[in-house]
Amino acid sequence: MTFVSTCDLLDTFKDDARVVLPGLRDFGAVTRFSGPVVTVKCFEDNSRVKEMLATPGEGRVLVVDGGGSLRCALMGDKIAGSAVKNGWAGVVIWGCVRDVAELATLPLGIRAAAATPRPSVRRDQGLSGLSIALPGAAVEPGDVLFADEDGIVLLTEEQAAGLK
Repeated sequence: MTFVSTCDLLDTFKDDARVVLPGLRDFGAVTRFSGPVVTVKCFEDNSRVKEMLATPGEGRVLVVDGGGSLRCALMGDKIAGSAVKNGWAGVVIWGCVRDVAELATLPLGIRAAAATPRPSVRRDQGLSGLSIALPGAAVEPGDVLFADEDGIVLLTEEQAAGLK
């Protein structure tokens, strides 16, 4: 997929593009990434995140609605390393990450609300393939996410198919 800057996307699609509100920070070594979206909804349990990132990513982006919890991390260096090994383009988490120094060395786009040293507890909870929300934007499985230094923009598959 050809990367297009988020500013250019907004110039083209205007209000038909969805923009995630500012506030998610960069944690990975890759600051510009894009790809089709896979969704996970979980709260303080990273079972589905670990499970999903252990599958072939094929250039996709995992978007996680962690409810914005700042109490524990939904991804650390081991799970992020699995994402790299399996070909994921990026991970966007409405929640926390940990192992920040290690995450910064990985060739993976990583955006999250914050960092905390506390891990999540795995209780085999959470769902994948749902419509979810990030601050300011609804996210559907199959949407195409674009992230760069200016922010995060989501397009439908149809909109993204028309990009050159």
